[in-house]
Amino acid sequence: MKKIKLVAAIGLISALLIQKADAQDIHFSQFYMSPLTQNPALTGAEHEIQGTLNYKNQWASVADPYTTIAGSFDMRLGKSKGNKGFWAFGINFYSDKAGDAQLGTTQANLSVAYHVWLAQYSTLGGGLQLGYAQRSVNYSALQWGNQYDGMDYNSTLPTGEPTNTSNSVSYLDGSAGINWNYDNTAGGINVTDNHDLKADVGFAMFHINQPKYSFYNSSEQLYMRYVLHGNGLISLQNSNLALAPGFVMYLQGGAYEIYIGSLVRFKLKQDSKYTGLMKSAAISLGAYYRAKDAIVAAMLLEYSNYAMGISYDINTSSLTPASNGRGGVEISLRYVLPNPFYSGVSGATRSMY
Repeated sequence: MKKIKLVAAIGLISALLIQKADAQDIHFSQFYMSPLTQNPALTGAEHEIQGTLNYKNQWASVADPYTTIAGSFDMRLGKSKGNKGFWAFGINFYSDKAGDAQLGTTQANLSVAYHVWLAQYSTLGGGLQLGYAQRSVNYSALQWGNQYDGMDYNSTLPTGEPTNTSNSVSYLDGSAGINWNYDNTAGGINVTDNHDLKADVGFAMFHINQPKYSFYNSSEQLYMRYVLHGNGLISLQNSNLALAPGFVMYLQGGAYEIYIGSLVRFKLKQDSKYTGLMKSAAISLGAYYRAKDAIVAAMLLEYSNYAMGISYDINTSSLTPASNGRGGVEISLRYVLPNPFYSGVSGATRSMY
């Protein structure tokens, strides 16, 4: 076990601290429940008001777990005037801890977006995001190859690592993106007929300023991250069913990720339009595939303005012999206004008159 921890520690440091490492940002399997880590242009794109919380715990079966906590809030500002568009504002944060060394990243961001009406049901939005981040590491929790005396680990031996290191580094971080949104429920369509049709397709660039972030006080910069994403909701008329397909593609330095799949949504009951006594609800089940890494089983429960998502990553990569297929669990919470089951004509809906 000591040798395994030693190898794991060396691998972690080699992957994340040395000068030519390819860094990769956090990601959520339930990307549709974490909009502002996906694209600044999603600020205010889908709902007038939206709040989310996310929790992910990964690789507990291999080493100390990697834990990520995130949250966001975004809202549209004022009412849409005529056929022009509307502004939106958002804030989000995340905290990520990884492995034995507790390699951590904490970041808070402010986002602003403007969405232009292209037609009755569609908008094109652009968003900017500015954040402040801090990375930290606990060197005392690590065991190094030079501290192996031929028989066992000996903490009194020198590590052989550079001495001009720091335990934390902070930086400003800038990002931008565009997003096309289609939502026929925003035009006052009677959603009780199960005619919902929604879609988002966007592109974003994170770390545009490529901040320096090395613990070795070097000129190493954070790679830009490019994101292409899309998701939708396609109701099947004359039924309570809908399809919710989605995909994400990430590219950052030498790392890339392709993620694709779908949920099948079953509407359990519909809001009472007149009395308000009966609250709408739906359950969605499905799966996603992360290329060369995992199959993700996902469930989404919706009740009126609230939603809770649960997913589990089943590891299929070359790490499977160590992980036994156990990747990690993810839990998400969301609150939105207005009620997504019965939107009607809202204050931010495009005026057709």
